[in-house]
Amino acid sequence: MTTTPTSRSLVPVLEVDDVSVTFGGRAVLDHVSFEIAPGEFTGLIGSNGVGKTTLLRVILGLQKTTSGTIRVLGQPLRHRSRSLGYVPQKVILDPDVPLRARDLVALGVDAHRFGLRRRSREDKDRVEEMLDAVDALGFADARVGSLSGGEQQRVLIAHALISRPSLLLLDEPLANLDPKSVQEIVALLHRVSVQHDVAVLLSAHEMNALLPVMDRIVYVTNGKAASGTTEEVVRTDVLSELYGHHVDVLQLHGRVLVVAEPSADTDHLPSHATLHLD
Repeated sequence: MTTTPTSRSLVPVLEVDDVSVTFGGRAVLDHVSFEIAPGEFTGLIGSNGVGKTTLLRVILGLQKTTSGTIRVLGQPLRHRSRSLGYVPQKVILDPDVPLRARDLVALGVDAHRFGLRRRSREDKDRVEEMLDAVDALGFADARVGSLSGGEQQRVLIAHALISRPSLLLLDEPLANLDPKSVQEIVALLHRVSVQHDVAVLLSAHEMNALLPVMDRIVYVTNGKAASGTTEEVVRTDVLSELYGHHVDVLQLHGRVLVVAEPSADTDHLPSHATLHLD
């Protein structure tokens, strides 16, 4: 159930082709296919346990597939590609560790090398450029463990961007942020995507915060996925087929609600979408 994307390039930055992953006889991902064009902003939407993190791990080359292939810039993925930047879901930063924000970003320069080396002026300028890109220069010399959640996200994004990836993967970067920080991070990512010509694949429970910036959505439930523009995917017929039971898609005050029948199992509806009816 995958729509054909309108590519900005003849070569997609990412191609996920009929990917399945099975754990203990259970299909965590079930024949998932989609493409992301260069510079495209894509939301990977679904609740906990539907396969989003597993899919990101597959794309990063950290999880083997049962079947299917991954291609990055037209080439089969054989190991972690330098064309991919990654911001993980949970990073524990100890306030007592004497690591400044700029130091963490600078580590991304040497992420593909073993050992340490003396950084050049070009490297240092690149660190400053990335800190500026995410509006983090104001706390560049603060210990990363003392920063707020939103500030830490900015630093982690800068760290992921410093290697100049073609695609930035983010696993639930909006979780545990207050609404103001969510809006700021989404706007920042969209600006970075446009200014640095990097595609974004952002995993989230909530689609509404991403609606103003998404070019494409990959909607996941029960290991299956539907992809396309929001208008193509977030529809009653498409999502009813995906969930295996009837759901309604409603527009309410500029937000999208996916509404299940009262008797339907709503465990796999994203948190933004579940509306229980009496």
